[in-house]
Amino acid sequence: MVSIYKIALLAIHGTTLAIKGFSQIPTDSLAGEYYLQGVMETATAILLKPDSTFEYFYSYGAVDRQGQGLWKVIDNQLILNSRRKPKTDYAMRTKVVPGDFITIKIICGNPQILSLFDVTLYTDEGEKYGSTNSEGMLKMKRSKVNSIDLFFTLCPERYSSFPINSADNYFEFKVEPWFAEIFLDNVKLTITDTGLTGEHPLLKGSDFSFIKAN
Repeated sequence: MVSIYKIALLAIHGTTLAIKGFSQIPTDSLAGEYYLQGVMETATAILLKPDSTFEYFYSYGAVDRQGQGLWKVIDNQLILNSRRKPKTDYAMRTKVVPGDFITIKIICGNPQILSLFDVTLYTDEGEKYGSTNSEGMLKMKRSKVNSIDLFFTLCPERYSSFPINSADNYFEFKVEPWFAEIFLDNVKLTITDTGLTGEHPLLKGSDFSFIKAN
């Protein structure tokens, strides 16, 4: 298993990865460090702090993600909640430019991820699919665009959809700081003698086991 000290938050506005470790918390209370067990190639850790805040770390393949929020206990269940997820992960700007193309442009401070966006265009000529290149751009034959779906391939559990009510053919999407953040909505875990069992915000199932660190 990957140590929590090696789990890095995916850099959004630069190429530097921020490494964050867990602080030491007495293990004679619920507060402490919990590590996911039995899931191949996946590392997840939960830090419960004495002030009822938590940090949630997830690592799989090339992506490292983080979330945070408040925890509480009701009837032997730990409940995790983050702040409300913003409506969209991108700020869109559109305009008309000369030419016979539709242009999609991703704006992000981390050039390493610019090629990792999938795009679905809903046009008068039907659906069109494509992916951005290393410069964060995608061009397609021009037609009237009615809506755009934007996916970041390293965060497959969510996407952003944008209705289009104009004849614009240039669409720029600036990545928001929270676009890879984990948002937990009433995630429930049962308290056991050895740790926690229950849900994972990014994985299917409800019987994941988290063992408390000694």
